[in-house]
Amino acid sequence: MKKTTAILAMALGLAFAGAAHAQQKTMSIGTGGTGGVYYPLGGAVANVLSKNLPNVQATAEVTGGSVDNLKLIGAGKSELGFTMADAALDALQGQDKFKSGKVPLQALLVVYPNRMHVVTVEGTGIQTMADLKGKRVSTGSPGSATEVMAFRVIEAAGLDKDKDMKRERLGVAESVNAVKDRKIDAFFWVGGIPTAAITDLAATPGLKMKLIDHGDLAEKMNAKYGKLYSSSKIKAGSYPGYDKDNSITEVWNLIVTGDKMSNEDAYTIVKTLVEKKADIVAVHKEAESFSLDNQVQERSPIPFHPGALKYFKEKGIGG
Repeated sequence: MKKTTAILAMALGLAFAGAAHAQQKTMSIGTGGTGGVYYPLGGAVANVLSKNLPNVQATAEVTGGSVDNLKLIGAGKSELGFTMADAALDALQGQDKFKSGKVPLQALLVVYPNRMHVVTVEGTGIQTMADLKGKRVSTGSPGSATEVMAFRVIEAAGLDKDKDMKRERLGVAESVNAVKDRKIDAFFWVGGIPTAAITDLAATPGLKMKLIDHGDLAEKMNAKYGKLYSSSKIKAGSYPGYDKDNSITEVWNLIVTGDKMSNEDAYTIVKTLVEKKADIVAVHKEAESFSLDNQVQERSPIPFHPGALKYFKEKGIGG
């Protein structure tokens, strides 16, 4: 008898736990590798959402980056993802790495501009983009938008990514280690400033980091891929010992979701991220750009979610 009561109590306990658990929403956020900016930012976003939204448990997932995040959303395995605008447009249209199928996407927030770093060190003989010819170069990890954009920069510079260089596919932290070990001569990385792994390279004794100018290529890239890129600068002093401006190409980052999120959830998430921005900036200063004045549709090739638009409208911002 006692045994039956115990089993019944256990069953009831599980039923109650199940009911409580059903109200708890889990939210997976696709970020990037640990050496970049998406990962710490994603962690801060997850904390802010978990802390401020009742019954939401948000977690930041380590991924290969934008392309992986978009595929996870497409497969229903992630609710939110960080992505660069160019990779997101490919996903929406079913182009390039998304030929197997379009991903229905909606933008929640335009976050910050991603700056393309073309990184080398003194002693490799690389001064300009043309000098990458014949060199060992990493173009980013396979699931990243670094790779998407790196190929476009290389193409705009008049080089062939397959014939003109010995190409590796490493994430930013692995690229830095490979440069230090002289296994590669240069690498591409598109990310926020500062990117932890690049700070590490710039601060390495006995090495002098160099960033290669390529801002003049934005126009050529836009002529082929649509108005996604602009020329910009990585300012002197952004990295230890780096004392001159670097002319670069940049593209905006977005936080996107698929086509399943309710208007109410989208509204609440966007409101929370904008209003609790200070908590996210405390983790990485690129979150300064989580501001209302950046929420303009021309910065995002992905249509805003109606729930996000409702919040922007309340705040007097036309999407």
